[in-house]
Amino acid sequence: MFEQLINGLTQGSVYALLALGFTVIFGTLRMVTFAHGEIFMVGAYIGLSLFTYFSPNFFFALAVVLLATFILGAVMEIVAFRFLRDAPHFSSLLVTIGFSILLINVAQLIWGPGTRAVPPAIIEDLAYSEIEFNGIYVTYLQLAVLGVAIGLMVTMYLFMERTKIGMAIRATAQDHEAAFAMGVNVNRVFTITFAIGSMMGGVAGLLVGLYYNVFFPTMGTLLGLKAFSASVVGGLSSLPGAVVAGLIIGVVESFATEIWDAGVRHMVSFLFMIVVLIARPAGLFGKKELIRARGD
Repeated sequence: MFEQLINGLTQGSVYALLALGFTVIFGTLRMVTFAHGEIFMVGAYIGLSLFTYFSPNFFFALAVVLLATFILGAVMEIVAFRFLRDAPHFSSLLVTIGFSILLINVAQLIWGPGTRAVPPAIIEDLAYSEIEFNGIYVTYLQLAVLGVAIGLMVTMYLFMERTKIGMAIRATAQDHEAAFAMGVNVNRVFTITFAIGSMMGGVAGLLVGLYYNVFFPTMGTLLGLKAFSASVVGGLSSLPGAVVAGLIIGVVESFATEIWDAGVRHMVSFLFMIVVLIARPAGLFGKKELIRARGD
């Protein structure tokens, strides 16, 4: 039971990172990006290349993925979404779908369309070495995934609460026109926010890729959809909600696998999310907006 809980928290922490990326971007730019799962995939493939051809050092791979996906997110925001500030929401949505298809095809050209894996001899010390806690066995890789995920979540919280750019992001999220009037460089805030959200997705891709040691160009499609669903369950604009929802969904999937079969875990997690949203349409941490009817 406790091992399944650890497995669930490990998987859930990855969902939480992905959901945080969605939540940060939507909360500030008021935009849903369907390219988030593909940025996740890019982060995974960068990790694969680093482990296979350069160095099996986990922290080196983490640093490179952080930087690469941050830059990728910033470039995407500058070259595309900056020109869609005043466009209808569906225009931005279609552009994110276009980026999604583009990134999948680029990945197929670079790494091939088939499934790949890090050679076992390179990753076996990280993936198979175990530590025992009172009869509970935890691998070094599970500890690394949990440690990195928790560290990034705490860093994100401190960044948003204690830094000037974090306060600028929160101010822009509340009212970007008022923030602009107060001297905030809104364009820079949007770019940094999109880059941070993308970075969260890229790191999640690295962690999932190494955890399961399976890499393929469409690996982020389902997980991106699930992470978006987790952010909706958490409240969509609530960072704590994204974390809590991601962890809960990971635990639900883990125990569903233990009770039934691995093939039903996605079905069970989406059924769980449907039930939560029926009970709380605004999400676990969402605030119900009061709509005042205007009479004649």
